[in-house]
Amino acid sequence: MKSSYLSITARYLALALVALLTMGPFLWLLSTALKSGSENIFQYPPSLLPAQPTLENFWRVIDTQPFLLYLKNSVLVAGLAVAANLIFASLAAYPLARMEFRGKNLIFILLLSSMMIPFQLLMIPVYNIAINLGLQNSYLGLVLPHACTAFGVFLMRQAFLGIPRALEESAMIEGLSRLQIWWHVLLPLVKPSLATLAVFSFIGVWGDFLWPLIILDDPGYYTLPLGVNRLANTFSMDWRLVAAGAVFSILPILAVFVFSQKYFIEGAMRGAVKG
Repeated sequence: MKSSYLSITARYLALALVALLTMGPFLWLLSTALKSGSENIFQYPPSLLPAQPTLENFWRVIDTQPFLLYLKNSVLVAGLAVAANLIFASLAAYPLARMEFRGKNLIFILLLSSMMIPFQLLMIPVYNIAINLGLQNSYLGLVLPHACTAFGVFLMRQAFLGIPRALEESAMIEGLSRLQIWWHVLLPLVKPSLATLAVFSFIGVWGDFLWPLIILDDPGYYTLPLGVNRLANTFSMDWRLVAAGAVFSILPILAVFVFSQKYFIEGAMRGAVKG
C-alpha cells in the first residue's frame, strides 16, 4: 500500500514538473507584459512576479498599433478556414470511409503521403496560383490554403469508420440521399472529432506567419502574427510591449481550447483507437 502511494506521488510530481515546464514560457511572457517601465526585466536573479503590475503596456500596444484590426482579420480568416476545413474534409472523408470504389485505398495512401510534404516545398507553386487568381491582399487568399487539409480528411475518415453501417442502411431505406445521410446522420455522431479538427485548424491558422507574410503587402489585411512581428520591429528595445502583443495574440487560442476541451479530448481519444 505504501509503495502505491509513493508511485502515485511520484507520478503527480512528474506531471507537475512537465506542466511547469510547459507553462513556464507563457508565465514569463505574461510577467514581462505586466511589468512597469521602472522595472528591469533583465535583472539577475530574475523575478517572475512584477513589483508593480500594470496594464499600461497593453493599452500602449492598442494605441500605437491597429491591433484591433489585426484581431478582426485573424478572427475572420480563422473562422472561415475552420468552417471550410470542417465541411470539405468531412465531405472528402465520407466516400473514403463509407463507399466502395476503384482506387480508394490508393487515394488514401496518397493523401497520407501528402502529409509528409512540408509547406515550404509547395510555397512557390501555391503562391503562383494565388497570384494568377488575383488573391493577393485578400481574405480569400489567406483562407484557401487552409480550406481542406489532409490531416482533417484522415481524422474525419477515422471518425466515420467508427459508426455502425446499420444506421446508414436504415437511412437509405427511409429514402435519404448520400448527402442527406452525411449531413443528418453521420455529422451529428462525430461532433467530438469535428471539435478536435476545429481546434487543430484554428491553432494552425491563427498562428500561421509564413503564408500571410508572403501573400500580403497591405497592412490592412495583416493578421496578429504579422502584427506582433511589426510590433517587434517598431519597439525592438521595449520587450514589455512585444510581450504584451504576444499575450494579446495567445489569449484567443486559450479561450477556444478551454471551451472545447471536453470534445477535443474525447475526439482525440476516439481517433487514436479507431483503425
